Amino acid sequence: MEKQRIFTLSQVAQHKSKEDCWFIINGRVLDVTKFLEEHPGGEEVLLDSAGKDATKDFNDIGHSQASKNLLVKYQVGFLQGYGVQQSDDDSKVGVDSYKESKPKEMKSFRDQGRYGA
Repeated sequence: MEKQRIFTLSQVAQHKSKEDCWFIINGRVLDVTKFLEEHPGGEEVLLDSAGKDATKDFNDIGHSQASKNLLVKYQVGFLQGYGVQQSDDDSKVGVDSYKESKPKEMKSFRDQGRYGA
């Protein structure tokens, strides 16, 4: 697999038009511009999520495994701070072929006590 680029949320947010449509699903940055007209639910559904994290919307729909596998085709990188490692089984294709880890949640200063303990 070729090395993927890392993007910040503000970088992804710049790609929110019909001519340049990106969003994030499970920490993966996708450029779906060429898929807009092919999307079974219509391009408006995708454009509503353009430049944003569309993970919840994608998961709420209940997409098929074929749809999930299609994500890899449009992936251009990963969201900064979202760790993704390739699994031991390189023969798998699609989202299930990766182990995901979300960024660690930081405690607020108030929750850490007086000396951060």
